[in-house]
Parts: sequence; C-alpha cells; structure tokens
Amino acid sequence: MTLADKLTEDMKASMRAGDAARTGTLRLLRGALKNEEIKTGRPLEDDGVLKVLQHEAKQRRDSIEAYRGAGRDDLVAHEEAELAVVNEYLPQAMTDGEVAAVVQTVIAETGAAGMAQMGAVMGAVMQRVGVRADGSTVARIVRERLSA
Repeated sequence: MTLADKLTEDMKASMRAGDAARTGTLRLLRGALKNEEIKTGRPLEDDGVLKVLQHEAKQRRDSIEAYRGAGRDDLVAHEEAELAVVNEYLPQAMTDGEVAAVVQTVIAETGAAGMAQMGAVMGAVMQRVGVRADGSTVARIVRERLSA
C-alpha cells in the first residue's frame, strides 16, 4: 500500500470513527497531494508524498511560531494537533547529532573550507538525509561547521 493510499484509508477510518479534527487534517493533506499531482502532471511516488508532507509540517511549525508570537494560544493548539497528525506519516526525524555527523562526512569528502562552499555541502547533505531532517536545521549545522 502506498503512502497516499494509507492517507486515504486512514481518512475513511477517521470519518467512520467521527474524529472530525483528524479527518479535516487528512483531507487537507490529501488536497495538498492532489495539488502537487496536478502541478507535476503525474501521480506521486512515496518520495514525492513525503516531500509534500514535510512541506505541510514545516508550514504548521511556522504557523505555530507566528501564533505564539501573537499570543494566539487557541490557534497554536489547533496547529499542534494538525502537526501531530502530519508527523505520524513522516519518518523519524534525525537528531542534531546525527545531522552533524552527516555534515562532517560531507565536509570531509568535499574538502569544503568556508562559507563559499555552503551550497555544495547543503546539496550533498540534503540528498543523504532526505526528508528525515529539516532544511533549516541542516543549514544551521552546516553554517556552524563551515564558519568554525
């Protein structure tokens, strides 16, 4: 069963269970997947589905941060609930230590010595970690390592 099929089946199950919040979040996710399929002109493989889910998770994390800054605790709770549903379908995120180890390996392999090579290091690291690490986390760690 593909990840997109699992989302559909889980949405049906949440509808049967009467879980309106979960159903709403799964509908939003399926809509985002459908939009991406329309944009690319073909059905998404699991890798494409994971990228869309990662993007949706990032949107929710950004919203949580913005709502916290505005003092809107009610909206923070709603976004956190949606983020919890999205995270169920994403692979376990790498820790900062695991990302740092990958960054060190890539820096050693590429011979990068300064910030001028940040793009090359970022590209190689993101290829290795895929959706298991957030791009902003990787960028922060690469910046720390290259500026040291």
